[in-house]
Amino acid sequence: MKDKKAITIKTLTKSNVWDIQENDVFRMWEAASKDSELKDNIRHFIDIIKTAFEIEEVKVDKPVVIEKLEQRGFKVGAISIDEQNKQKVAIKKRAIMRVTDLTYENVGHISAAKLVEVLDRNFGGGWESLPQSIQDIIESAFDISTTTLPADRLHKAGGLYDKKMSDGYEVLEIPKGSWTEAIFVKEKSEEDTKPVVETPKSSSLDYDGEDDEDKDEDLPEDEDKQDDEDNDDAFDDDKLTEESYRTTYETTPDDLNYEAEEISDDSESDY
Repeated sequence: MKDKKAITIKTLTKSNVWDIQENDVFRMWEAASKDSELKDNIRHFIDIIKTAFEIEEVKVDKPVVIEKLEQRGFKVGAISIDEQNKQKVAIKKRAIMRVTDLTYENVGHISAAKLVEVLDRNFGGGWESLPQSIQDIIESAFDISTTTLPADRLHKAGGLYDKKMSDGYEVLEIPKGSWTEAIFVKEKSEEDTKPVVETPKSSSLDYDGEDDEDKDEDLPEDEDKQDDEDNDDAFDDDKLTEESYRTTYETTPDDLNYEAEEISDDSESDY
């Protein structure tokens, strides 16, 4: 879990709201009610709070009702509705108990140890049994690696298990008969979790620094190249070889024998 920075109502987002607690909500809510600029945006503030907190209006302000809410984990306090009126509300941080509770907004605000607890509570089929969408959410904030080995080899001295533990990974072991799958979990650094922004390719410069106008002037060369490709089958004296003169005649074996005798007679007469 990343180090928390000071969060104010003006810097509150659906992501960092997971870093604050119920008392912080009451404090920010009170600040919003006193700030004329923020007062008009109170609805926006409430929508952000609701992504990470349950909010219930206390309609019956009696000790027995308050006690029941507190037993359920709520904290009760008064908030300003307007300059004259206040309303009691109960607020409770939403628990992350199941993998389906994980979102891109909250996954970066839990620890690796907490993630291991969530994984251990939810499945026994191994990492690959998780839906791809859940894997993507987890891997956006955590470095995940897995291995499956015979149970008696998993903790072999100097093996992968020892290396991962020395590197600060948390581990969840899932028995699979005589084998064990180990899921290693480690929080990514802030640099690793920053979104990758692709640098747009320049529309005015190519790799050798020429601009678009120069590239346009080069276009005729492409036309010449196209003409060359179109003329590949054209006649070329330099490309003629002995094979180029091969001629095929339709004839019969008798005609060939006759022509062979004539050639033989001509050869004898030359001597």
